Amino acid sequence: MGFFYAPDPASFKVCTLGGNIGENAGGPRCLKYGTTTHHILGLDVVLPDGSLERFSLEDRGPQLASLITGAEGTLGIVTRARVKILPLPESITTILASFDSIDAAMGCVSDMIAAGVVPRVLEAMDRMTIDSIEAYLPCGLPSAEAVLLIEVEGSKRQIERELEKVSKLCEARGSGDLRLATDPAKREKLWEGRRSAYAALARLAPNVLVEDGVVPRDKLPEAARRIKEIAKRHSIEPALLFHAGDGNLHPNVIFDERDAEWTRRVKAGGFEILKMCVELGGSISGEHGIGIDKRRAMAWLFSEETLALFRRIKRAFDPRDLANPDKLFPLEGEPPPEGLIRPAPPAPSDAQNAFVERVREKAARGEALTVIGSGTKCPKNLRGRGEVLSTKVLDRIVALDRGNFIVTVESGVAVRALKAELEAEGFFVPIPLTLGTVGGLLATCPWLPLREAVLAMKLLLPTGEVVEVGSKVVKSVAGYDVAKLLLGSWGTLAIILEVTLKLLAARPDIPNEFPIPPKPTPGPVFARLQNAFDPHRLLNGWILEDSDA
Repeated sequence: MGFFYAPDPASFKVCTLGGNIGENAGGPRCLKYGTTTHHILGLDVVLPDGSLERFSLEDRGPQLASLITGAEGTLGIVTRARVKILPLPESITTILASFDSIDAAMGCVSDMIAAGVVPRVLEAMDRMTIDSIEAYLPCGLPSAEAVLLIEVEGSKRQIERELEKVSKLCEARGSGDLRLATDPAKREKLWEGRRSAYAALARLAPNVLVEDGVVPRDKLPEAARRIKEIAKRHSIEPALLFHAGDGNLHPNVIFDERDAEWTRRVKAGGFEILKMCVELGGSISGEHGIGIDKRRAMAWLFSEETLALFRRIKRAFDPRDLANPDKLFPLEGEPPPEGLIRPAPPAPSDAQNAFVERVREKAARGEALTVIGSGTKCPKNLRGRGEVLSTKVLDRIVALDRGNFIVTVESGVAVRALKAELEAEGFFVPIPLTLGTVGGLLATCPWLPLREAVLAMKLLLPTGEVVEVGSKVVKSVAGYDVAKLLLGSWGTLAIILEVTLKLLAARPDIPNEFPIPPKPTPGPVFARLQNAFDPHRLLNGWILEDSDA
C-alpha cells in the first residue's frame, strides 16, 4: 500500500498494538519518528468503572489520549486505536561502522547529535553482543569491539549528503571499516541479526536481565564507562545494546535464576545502572515501562509532590484500584531506595518565586484566580473572574543544551523572541511563529504537531504545589505523560512555569497562522481530572463557563 507505521520494537513479530500503547513503546526508528505516543490519533478506552470513552487528539480540552498512552493499563484498557501512518521513503541505505572500542562508538553518536545529523536509525552493539549474534544467526557483523548500525533515507541526493556527513564523523572516531547495504535483502539480514540479540544471549545462560535506561546523548561515553565499572563491581557481564541515537541503553545481563547469589548480583547491578542513568540526567525507562520492578526507583526521578499528583490521577480514573494495581509508582508508605538523585535544575528566578508565592496566597484563602500569558486569546474584559496574573513576567530562557538539542524556557517567553534567539545560534524549535507566549501557545494548542516538541514541564498546581513532569531527555516513559495531557487545557488544570522543548538543526516547514482553538468542553472525565489537579475549582473557571459547548 506504500505506507508504514513508524514504531518498531524488536518484538514486533509477537507484541500487540495495545501493549505498545500501554508502554509507549519505541524501537530503533523512534530516533527520527518518535515513540508510540507520537503516532496515536485517537483511542477507544474501557475505563475501570466499565464505561467506554473515545479520546481523540481533536477533542476540545486536555489530550486524554496522551495520558492513556504509556499509563501501563493503570487508567483503563484500550480496545481500539487510530494511528498515524507515513509514506514509505523513496530509498534506504544501511551503514555498518566498526570501532576499536565502545567508547569510540559512543563518542561518534554524540558527535552526530551535536552536528545535527538525524538518521532514520542509529544503533550500537558491543563485542559480546556481536559475537553472540554471529554464533546464533550469522548476518555479516564484523569482528570488532563495537559497531554502529545506521540508516539514512530519502531521495538519492539526500542519501548521498547524509552518507558524506556520517562517513566523516565515523572516520574521525577511528572507524576504518564502513559497509553499505542498499539491497533490501542484505539490509533485512543485518536487522534480523540485530533483532535476534536477546535470543542469541539466551543461549549463553537460562536467563537474561534486559535493562532499559536513558541518558542525555552527550553522556553516552560516560554511561558506557560507568556500566563497565558497575559490572566489575558486581562481577556480572552485560552485553551492551543501545538505541544510541536517543540515548536509550539496553545492557543485557545473562544469569541463572537457580543460582541465588548470581541472581542477587545481577539485580543489584541492574538497579545501579538505572541509578547511574538518573544521576547523569536521564530516566529509568525509555520504552519498556516501570511495572512493579522499577516503581520504587520513581522516587529518584520525581518529588513526593509529583508522585502524589500521579496517585491522584490514578484515583480519579480508578478509585477502587482495579486496573493494574500496585504498578507504575511507589506504594504509599513504601520506603524509596533514597530520595531525588537527578541533577538539580537551575534555581528559579526571583520573578518565578514571587509568582508562585502569590498563587499560594490565593490558594490559602480559597480565592479564584485567572492566569493568562499575553492575553491574545482571552476576552478583553476579565472583571469578576478573580485576580488576573500574567505569566509574561516569566520571560527567561532557563537552559540551552546545545549538545542534546534541548531548551528549557519559562512559560512567559514570547514565541517570536524565543525563535529569533535560538535561530541566531543555529537551533530551530518546531513550534509555530505566532503572537503570544510559549505557555499560552501550549495551553491552547492550535496545532497538534506541537506536542512532538514537548519533553517536560514544571507546573504550579492551583493548590500552590510545584511539580515537575516528563524528563529532559528525548525519550522517557517514566510516569504519566502530564506534559502532553495539558496541551489544549487552556490553563484549567495547572499553570505552566517552565517547559522543555526538543530542537532541530534545520528550519521546519510549519504553518504560523491559526484560528483561536475552541475552549475545553466540560464533562465527567474532565471533572475527574479537575479533582486531581484543582479540587476547589480555583483556576481559570471562566474558561469553562464561557465554553460554547
